[in-house]
Formats: sequence, structure tokens, C-alpha cells
Amino acid sequence: MTTAIKTKGNIRGILKAGKIVAACHKAISERIAPGVTTLELDRFVERFLLDRGVLPAQKGYKGYPYAICASVNDVACHGFPDSVPLQAGDIVTIDMVADAGGWKADSAWTYAIGEVSEEHRRLLTSAEQSLLAGIKQARPGSYIGDIGYAIERRAAADGFQVVSAFSGHGIGRHIHEYPPVFHTGAAGTGIMLEEGMVITIEPILTTGSPDVFIAMDGWAARTVDGGWAAQYEHTVAVTKKGPVLLTV
Repeated sequence: MTTAIKTKGNIRGILKAGKIVAACHKAISERIAPGVTTLELDRFVERFLLDRGVLPAQKGYKGYPYAICASVNDVACHGFPDSVPLQAGDIVTIDMVADAGGWKADSAWTYAIGEVSEEHRRLLTSAEQSLLAGIKQARPGSYIGDIGYAIERRAAADGFQVVSAFSGHGIGRHIHEYPPVFHTGAAGTGIMLEEGMVITIEPILTTGSPDVFIAMDGWAARTVDGGWAAQYEHTVAVTKKGPVLLTV
């Protein structure tokens, strides 16, 4: 499989989608609270994207029925939105993909609902910092393994584990493109990064076991031991000046 190298014009198209995704996450942060349901957030996100001329690219992808993934507490990823009100102390990851004129951008964020426990606050901080550690490695001449190594090392230093069952990916005209971007691994291994690659980096950290199982709905991935999970994700362009975030 070959990697699709993006031109500056291609990257501008992805950036257009990414800015709207970032604005949507900001809007979510201002309305998410105890009592709000993730189904309400799904409807809000779909309308937010459509009103700005972009499509919710996850809806209909491989049969997925919603505009967002909403993963609460022990759901590591791909949770269905539902009508259960969020409660103070919960954490929820909202993941979305926007399509602007055929170019796609992908970002996830984990939100604390009201006051959360100290352990879960540390989990959120570590997940975000692990993402940033991985992003720093996204430069020409580095390897996919460098990203995973940096993420895993930061998570371990904070006392958390990384779910290895799911990876980041290339992105552009399609949601999932080559190459896979692993969040664990050895430095100096795997595919070498090249200028013009656009990838997602999206580690999931857990308070317990990093192993997951797929729920009866065929989508939601839950931790096997009920440990809670947090995930942060950005779409990143690999440039000669270093990594450029397209979803901020």
C-alpha cells in the first residue's frame, strides 16, 4: 500500500474541515453538563456541521448511524449516542469527522462532566499530554514507531496504559487511509514519515487493563475490567517545519 502525499492545496482543504471540527468541540465544551444526553449532543453536532456547509462524515460510514461517537466512562471508543443523561463525575469522549468539499478532518476530545475524581482528572491530563508527545514526533524522517514509543512512555510515567487495539490513520479524501498510526511501539521502527503526509494521532489511555471487547451493538469497545478510558485526537500534517495541527 502506498501513502497518499498531500499537496499544500490538499492540506488547505483538510484544514477547512479541521477548523470547523475545532469550533464544534469548543461549542460542545460550552454546553456539555450534567443532565445533557449524548443523543442531544449528536443532534447538535450534526446541525452545527451542516449549518457551516460541511458533512458529518461518520454518519453512514460502514453503516454507522450517528454524526459522533460518544464514549462514556469505560467505553474506550465508538460508543453510540443515547438518551441517558450524563452525570456529574462522568467522562465522555466525543469523536467526529467533518467533510469539507471531499476533504476530511478528524478529532476527539474527552470531557469531564462536572467534578470528576482525582484519578480521572489525571487520566484526562495524561491522555492529552501523551497525544502531544506523539505529535512532536510527526516530522519527516521520523518513524511511526517513534510516535507510539513517545505516547506509551508518557502514559506509563503517569501510571496509565495505552489501548493498542485501535490506531490512528492517514486521512484526506477518505476517513481511513494508509498508513496506520500505532500508539505503542519501539522507536525507529515502522514506516518513515514523509513531508505531505496527513495522519491522525489518537491514543486511548485507561486506568486499568488496556484490553477491550466489542459490545453487543457491534461498535462500542469497552475495557475488559471496567477501567475508564480517555482519548484525545488531532489531525496532523507532516511538514518540513514539523507537525502542523489541522484541528485547532
